[in-house]
Amino acid sequence: MREPAFWYRPRSPQSLVLSPLGALYGAITARRMAREGVDAGIPVICVGNYHVGGAGKTPTVLALTKLLRELGETPVVLSRGYGGRLQGPVMVDRMRHVAADVGDEPLMMARDVPVAVARDRLEGVILAKSQGATLILMDDGFQNPRLLKDASLIVIDSERGLGNGKVFPAGPLRAPLQAQLALTDALVLIGDGHAANDVAAEIAKRNKPELRARLKPDAASVAQLLGKRVLAFAGIGDPERFFRSLRASGIDVARTRPYADHHMFSQGEIAALAAEAKAEQLTLVTTEKDLARLSGSEGVPDGIVPFAVRLEFDDPAKLRQLISDHLYKARERRFSRR
Repeated sequence: MREPAFWYRPRSPQSLVLSPLGALYGAITARRMAREGVDAGIPVICVGNYHVGGAGKTPTVLALTKLLRELGETPVVLSRGYGGRLQGPVMVDRMRHVAADVGDEPLMMARDVPVAVARDRLEGVILAKSQGATLILMDDGFQNPRLLKDASLIVIDSERGLGNGKVFPAGPLRAPLQAQLALTDALVLIGDGHAANDVAAEIAKRNKPELRARLKPDAASVAQLLGKRVLAFAGIGDPERFFRSLRASGIDVARTRPYADHHMFSQGEIAALAAEAKAEQLTLVTTEKDLARLSGSEGVPDGIVPFAVRLEFDDPAKLRQLISDHLYKARERRFSRR
């Protein structure tokens, strides 16, 4: 779905009308979140959002994967496989699967880390452990109580924040903010904006850490596009952030085409984009996540350039200490129960 504009306005008639539904949905979700999850037997770190839509979870998961490997861990990512048809449990195979099978994000991440897709997360844990996982890295699932989480890191785009602060469908929140804050172990604020300062202040009151990070364009991607005029298109949670990132990298963005998050492009849409680019002598560029969705049985359409980014933390040592502490406590808890 495409996020309604009124979610990011302070007050609106639409939000007011939908507030009773939001209150009901929020109460049900908050009650569900309070349930005790099943112990996976190995540490579980969840990377989630307070709200629907994108904020940078996938780059955060990939950054944590690198750190965990440096710490001697063998992480396996556990995903529900949003947008894919397979129920799982199944390990994502980039040679065999396409986004329509397992979802765009799992397919993209599987290039760098083993990914288990499972609608039932407990079945996914069993599969991940059979692959030698010493740790489960959950991509999303913060509001799902099925598994006991040893640490929950919440990602927020600091420029967008949490919109009007209301619960879906009146706003973008998945549950009342206070209920979500109570289960948060750390906040990851991406970018240099100030829209999430109030949330950061609430986290500080609870003596929980705030981590600042930034999405850094891949140097090779930038070099490939410098000096060219581009037609940029994206079907992610915040396409405008992608377009801004291109411009900030010195790339001449002549045209932009935003689509809804997880948009499944038809052959006709791709043909139309290619025709427009050819007519105006533009280079087609999109995100790596969108490219994963475009990778069908016949491969990626010709002439589309992916723009890669990675997440860099302002204080890597702080992140390393945070993760190390949670892993130590998680294993200490399990050892003490024996």
